Amino acid sequence: MDYKYIEQLVERYFEAETTLQEEQILRAFYAQADADMPDELRRWAPVFEALGEQPALGDDFDERLLSMTEGQPQRVKARTVSLTERLRPLFKAAAIVAVVLSLSNAINQSLQPNDTWTSPDSYATIGPSADEPAMAYEQGADSIYFSGDSLRLATGTIE
Repeated sequence: MDYKYIEQLVERYFEAETTLQEEQILRAFYAQADADMPDELRRWAPVFEALGEQPALGDDFDERLLSMTEGQPQRVKARTVSLTERLRPLFKAAAIVAVVLSLSNAINQSLQPNDTWTSPDSYATIGPSADEPAMAYEQGADSIYFSGDSLRLATGTIE
């Protein structure tokens, strides 16, 4: 028997190019498969045998399906969504960004050396100089002066 036509139909079937009549030919061929069938075609026998066992849906299938779905009304409850609910994901994203930026700033500040802070160990090495009392007196004299019964500061008046 010439199996060339069947091989072409199988190829077209798996490329989804066959008609319903050609698919019926393939089912009929595999239903009557004989022992001298080539191995190339025999490997597809279980596929077409399984397809041949499918029951037909019937002419009234659409009507039965519609009757099952139309008989039960479905209620859909509408829900109003406020502006804050719509923007809630944006608020969450902004909060996450703020936390990440704050943490990265704190980590960055802790990793950089700070020249203005002096450790307590370095206080012992600082000794008094002769110019410090005179400089303190000049700065104090510039900012404080007496006028009658009140003491006036450069920043404000204390009475």
